[in-house]
Order: sequence, then C-alpha cells, then structure tokens
Amino acid sequence: MMAGIRIFGTAMALVGGLAGVVGNPEQVRAETLTIGAAPSLKPALERIVPMFEKEYGATVHVVYGPSQTLRRQIEQGAHIDVFLPASVEDVEKLHQQGLTLNGGPRVYAQTSLVLVMSASSPALAVSFHDVLRDRGVRLAVGDPKASALGAITARTLAKLDSAYHDRFRLLRAQHSDEVVNLVQTGKADVGIVYRVDAINSGQVRIIDEAPGGTHTPVQFGEAVVWTCRKASLAVAEEFLDFVMSPRIRKLLVQYGFDAVPTNG
Repeated sequence: MMAGIRIFGTAMALVGGLAGVVGNPEQVRAETLTIGAAPSLKPALERIVPMFEKEYGATVHVVYGPSQTLRRQIEQGAHIDVFLPASVEDVEKLHQQGLTLNGGPRVYAQTSLVLVMSASSPALAVSFHDVLRDRGVRLAVGDPKASALGAITARTLAKLDSAYHDRFRLLRAQHSDEVVNLVQTGKADVGIVYRVDAINSGQVRIIDEAPGGTHTPVQFGEAVVWTCRKASLAVAEEFLDFVMSPRIRKLLVQYGFDAVPTNG
C-alpha cells in the first residue's frame, strides 16, 4: 500500500512538473490565430506555419481566398486576425479605412507577371507581343473584380494595348490556380499568372515575362486587421515579425518569390 502511495506521489510530482513547464508563457502559448491568405502563399505557408506553431506554441488556421474577396470579408467583420494578400494594395485600402492595427503595410516578398502555356503543349513559345497581335488566342486571366492578380493583369494589358478587351477571347478566373487549370486542360491557349505560381504549379511553363515598364513588382504585404481578437493580438504581431525575419524571407525565395530590396 505504501509503495503504491509513493508511486502515485512520484507520478503526481512529474505531472506537476510538466504542468509547470506547460504553464510557462515564455515556452508555450495557448492563443489561436486565423490568417486570411492568398492562394499564392499556400506552398510556402505549409512550411512556415508549422515552424511558427512549434516555436511560439500557437495554433494557426489559414483561410485561403482571392485577395479582394478576403479584404471585403474583413471590411464586413469576418473573423480574421492577420491578412496576407497577394497585393500590398489590399492592405493599403484597409489601412486607409483605419482597419489595420499595426500601422501601415509591410512588404516581405514580391513577384512578377508571366505568360504561361501548358507544360505538355507541343506549341512553340510566344511572347506578350505575339499574343497581342493574334485575335484568336484564348487568354486566361484573373478576374479584376475578385482578385489582385486580375486587377494587376488588367492594368498591365491596358498599358500594352488599351483595346485588349476586344482583341482576345478572355477566360476569367478567380485566382492563379484556376488560370493554370484553364491552360493545363487546354481550355485556354495561354494564361497570365504570378511568376511564383507558375514556378510552384508544375503544370505550366513560363514563356515570357511582362514587358518592362508595364507594371511595378507585385508586392506582398501583411497586416493585423481590426477583426483580430484581443486575445490573439500579441501572437498576431509576433507572426508578422516572424514573416519579416531574414530567415523566413530567404525561405520565401526558395519557394519562388523574389527578394525585396533592402530599401523596401
């Protein structure tokens, strides 16, 4: 009987010791974090999020969707703590409305627009200018009313040819994955996506870069937004700093993003 009591007491002491470790806020955090992110970030976040959870003890849930759609949901009060759109402009629009909690947007990665065709297509590569001259081309693009990709693509094409709406057989998609699918399945001849998405898809090949002077680099921004819960605010700010850290920015380059110049 006494031996049983001693074993029980030892077990309780061990449990108590573990409880003391778990209860240490410097080692384990109980907060949960909801992130609204562009689909372009999914491959990288699938690596980054587990790293953050392990180091900070937080539980992270990521909701993926077109940037403009996520921004409108945040404006309407959607339960999102951190916003990671595919364009810093969507963060700036929230900031201008007073809907960000960490000051102005910060840029941690960037990419560019590229013209792609199916990786299995036997057709010869064409350029942006070749596409502009061929009225029969079926061109897959993002929907400017739904996605940052669509809005940026529309501005770029307008600089190349203000009448592009009438020249192409445009197939509009919600985001890059849908553009890639239209091209890969042969429903579109070519498509315009972010370079990072083309690199990570494996289903398309890059055949041209957007001509210089038609667009600025596509910058990815981040912000803690007004719908962030008070209990999650501290860990949300830690996540932003984590993404801005040199090691994570180097990791993003490994996933196809371009490095942001040190001068921002």
